[in-house]
Amino acid sequence: MRSTFKVLFYLKKNASKKDGSVPVMCRITIDGTIAQFSCKCDVLPNLWDVKSNRASGKSTVALETNRFLDKIRVGINAKYKEIAERDNYVTAEKVKNAFLGLEMRHETLLTVYAQHNEDFAKQVDASLQSQSTYNKYCTVYQHLEEFIKTRYRLSDIALRELTPAFITDFEIFLRTEKQCCNNTVWIYMMPLRRMITIAQNHGWIVRDPFVDYSICAESTERDYLTKDEIRQMMDLKFRRKSMELVRDLYVFCCFTGLSFTDMKNLTKDNVQTSFDGKLWIMTKRQKTGVESSIMLMDIPLRIIEKYDGMAKEDYLLPVPLYITACKNLKTIIGLCGIEKNITWHLARHREFYKYQIINRLIYLSMKVGHDKETSKLLYSTLFCHFKEPLFSFAKILFSKQKDKYFSVFLLVIYERYLSLEAFLF
Repeated sequence: MRSTFKVLFYLKKNASKKDGSVPVMCRITIDGTIAQFSCKCDVLPNLWDVKSNRASGKSTVALETNRFLDKIRVGINAKYKEIAERDNYVTAEKVKNAFLGLEMRHETLLTVYAQHNEDFAKQVDASLQSQSTYNKYCTVYQHLEEFIKTRYRLSDIALRELTPAFITDFEIFLRTEKQCCNNTVWIYMMPLRRMITIAQNHGWIVRDPFVDYSICAESTERDYLTKDEIRQMMDLKFRRKSMELVRDLYVFCCFTGLSFTDMKNLTKDNVQTSFDGKLWIMTKRQKTGVESSIMLMDIPLRIIEKYDGMAKEDYLLPVPLYITACKNLKTIIGLCGIEKNITWHLARHREFYKYQIINRLIYLSMKVGHDKETSKLLYSTLFCHFKEPLFSFAKILFSKQKDKYFSVFLLVIYERYLSLEAFLF
């Protein structure tokens, strides 16, 4: 059915002013729906032609009034066509709001971002989100604020003014002014992408400035710690107990494969005696929620015993602030003479030798045992680095892990390298 669209001007005679003039109103009619508003224009009743809906005569007042009304009509027609092409559904109210600038709220980028951070902070307080993610959002907010001030000479920018050029310019700003590498830029663009998604969900913007933008993370070479380097750290003597604590915690992460946050979250309840009569760490990763079971070897067990009762509340270890730990770790690495860019995360990238491989296999098989391709890749990679540690613990691993991909992996080892007696103690 063909849509009916009409624009009509009329006088609001019951609202006459002291000089006798009355306001001119505009009525928009589309498929029976009506919306009307004041034109912010007054005219004397004797100058108004009801049939033509215009001021009559050629006086200056009449010509200016008609010129003003024609401008309104043209603007309304343009908004009608724009909405019809965009939404395929037009109402009189939508056209009126679009013409008056009420179609969408004039939200600004930093205002929306600040509100998001405020809401996110409440989720962090409720343990629904991580502090590190909140810190990332705050860092990107500061970069955006500085970018808008330096590039546009503004304190904020309207969401409707965001264009693809804004996205690419911000990327260049991060790479040049902040000297961020590609993967850091990739991470920092995610919060901005999140703000655009929020704006689209609320209807504050129609066009997505990220539509033609793309950036991918680059694979990097992962460094690792060798057995000799870890031994060198373990043999180091300290005068300060705080330095010794950081060294012990780092070694603990090396032998368990836990991240700093997961180690910090450990409680005494996470240490349990398993089916084999040995102590295991039973926990979940904070980042992914994946369950992990890690058998405690001699060195991490001695570290737990060393700091027993020194942690606050019911935590397992007295873990300091991450910034403090990283600062002390840099000092320790310097004392060891290790010429590597050591971070706490690097504790999980260590050389494949006996006890670490056993822990890593148990952890990885639980984490990705449901994914056939990933499991095959990880297990085959691990097997290339060791044989003996797996041989002596094959029976325990086989009884603990029930997924078929892990069982197939052990079967291949059995056929190629082991006799039947190798599975027996």
